[in-house]
Amino acid sequence: MKSAAVVNYSAEPRSVELREIDKPDPGPDEVVLAVQAVGVCGSDLHQWTGSHSWRVNYPVVLGHEFGGMIAALGSQVRDWKEGDRVVSETAAQIDLNNPLSRQGLYNLDPARRGFGYGVDGAMTQFVRVPVRCLHRVPDGVSMESAALTEPTCVAYSAVVANARVRPGDRVVVLGPGAIGILCAAMARLCGAQVALVGLDSDKARLDIGRTYGCDVIIGDAGPWARERDGLGADGIVDAAGSSATLKIALDLVRPAGWISKVGWGPQPLDFSLDPVVQKNVTLQGSFSHNWPIWERVLALLGSRQLDVAPVIGGVWPLVQWNEAFQRMHRGEVAKAVLRPS
Repeated sequence: MKSAAVVNYSAEPRSVELREIDKPDPGPDEVVLAVQAVGVCGSDLHQWTGSHSWRVNYPVVLGHEFGGMIAALGSQVRDWKEGDRVVSETAAQIDLNNPLSRQGLYNLDPARRGFGYGVDGAMTQFVRVPVRCLHRVPDGVSMESAALTEPTCVAYSAVVANARVRPGDRVVVLGPGAIGILCAAMARLCGAQVALVGLDSDKARLDIGRTYGCDVIIGDAGPWARERDGLGADGIVDAAGSSATLKIALDLVRPAGWISKVGWGPQPLDFSLDPVVQKNVTLQGSFSHNWPIWERVLALLGSRQLDVAPVIGGVWPLVQWNEAFQRMHRGEVAKAVLRPS
């Protein structure tokens, strides 16, 4: 059986097209999912434009934010059945004997290969998934919202696991893409006062931040950061796709504050990092997520403590992938979702 797939076939810009691929069969410890919704990530756009900074195993089917129904079970799979509604983690291949994997930090395993760049992803009708990656979708959570579990886990990791937000903190989030918006929403859940910062061209996405109770700032966030006592914000989440925003973060953060950097930016730095020392700042990188973070995020979605629906700017059939990519690339929507079925 053949099915359509959005394939990134080369490092050259715009080397993405719709191709026919074979339906996969599950290995002993795998399932095949019938994909019902797959989110378009900024990393998908970076591979599409050729502006990414990570190794890609070409040709590869894009898509690592996805959910669907189990369509086939491997011979050794237990406790799952066909028809179960699930989402999948992104670590498609890991070294189970790596010291990090054995600590549960398989997201940091150097041998890790993820969906959409290391192995075929989910922008297609069927995708093969290791059973260890599966999580059940709570009743009442739409599959479109469930597809945003992965970026919400990225936000949870950046704001909760890798930062120290306390109720009453002032937190600045730089970059109103989907990750930035979800980081702002997560900081609000932790009880912080939050400013979401962007440019004039980000107005549509900044408006989503207002639905989560955030202050919205276009341009200079300095006055907001220093409003309380003149010293700066307690924490900064750098969710922008540019290295230069780290300099802004260092200016906005207060002494003994923290910066959680989750946005990718391949550009070299051209400024001094002395403020990290002078201000005694904690600078923390944040990459990906692991099993307990997924369970926490799904609990938030299932309990309605967090509604990610406002982040979804539209749902497109798979054959209209290019329009969805273009709309996100222009900043018209924060998150596009594709429906392969």
